[in-house]
Amino acid sequence: MKIFSFTGKVLAGLALFISLSAHAQGSDDALYQSLGAKQGISNFVNSFVTIILADPRINKAFDETDMERLSVMLTEQFCQLSGGPCKYSGRSMDDVHKDLAITNMHFNALAEDLQIAMEKHQVPSSVQNKLIARLAPMQRNIVTK
Repeated sequence: MKIFSFTGKVLAGLALFISLSAHAQGSDDALYQSLGAKQGISNFVNSFVTIILADPRINKAFDETDMERLSVMLTEQFCQLSGGPCKYSGRSMDDVHKDLAITNMHFNALAEDLQIAMEKHQVPSSVQNKLIARLAPMQRNIVTK
């Protein structure tokens, strides 16, 4: 009986440790905090949208886009991807971009504009790179041509 009791305590302790570890990993918001939390993200996203509209390489693609809504969606998305408390409420990247014939050139121009916006708000390069790394896998869902 003592062996079972000891084993039960060990298993309970192990389950608690795994639960706490999973919670700590799932709630890692270091990148979110480094980006300035929701307000910091919102600030550079607003600049990002302005830069996009001024970029002749890609601005025509946004002619019929509700830019205010785009700002909200990007803020939610970046907040969620960076470990913040936000939940992205927009459509899937596949759905949003399926008929837009986006090329790698367009995608890269957008990424450059994002970096310019983050630099404008003094987001350190190492932090920029971490966000870009989390966004990069979306390229396969966005580039359709």
